[in-house]
Amino acid sequence: MTTIDFELDRDFVALNDLLRLAGLCDSGGMGKAIVASGEVSVDGVVELRKTAKIRAGQVVRWGDAEIRVRAAG
Repeated sequence: MTTIDFELDRDFVALNDLLRLAGLCDSGGMGKAIVASGEVSVDGVVELRKTAKIRAGQVVRWGDAEIRVRAAG
């Protein structure tokens, strides 16, 4: 499994944008399609809301990638 540590420099980031910013897809639109596929989970629960607010402390998984979201600083 690939683990990505993502530093969040604001209160939250939209799930589709997080996938793009973490380098797992090329665009926010592609991120929306990935979320809509039902293959993304947040804290172990499948998330279908494309723009779900992801905050520091949450863990996002897609395929063999895990994104650990941390507060910047």
